[in-house]
Amino acid sequence: MSTDPSAALEDFLSAVREHFAASAHRTSETDPRVEASYMALADAFEIYEDSLYTAYGEVTPFELFDDVEDDREDGDDYDEDDSDDEDEDDDYYDDDDAYDGDVDTDDTDTAPGDTAGAGDSSRG
Repeated sequence: MSTDPSAALEDFLSAVREHFAASAHRTSETDPRVEASYMALADAFEIYEDSLYTAYGEVTPFELFDDVEDDREDGDDYDEDDSDDEDEDDDYYDDDDAYDGDVDTDDTDTAPGDTAGAGDSSRG
């Protein structure tokens, strides 16, 4: 079923307004009006995005919360932004380079008891 993107957009915006009104006037934590408007908003969004894609080959930058949860349950929680984070800390220390608390005394340029500039010839 193909829907006109303009009509789908108007339905989507109407659903956004209804969800806002229901949320703003929530009567309880389990207000059925909020739940119903939430579901209507999700449905209207999917229809809008499908019609936008069918007509113009475009998508929105949004994902439905339920779709994100379904992806996590399926093990599809890969996020491109996280790919760099995994190796970021690995480059800082290797197991062989772990600090053991000992100071190498053969790298010092000072006499015993003199700590100014110990091991660092760049200080003046």
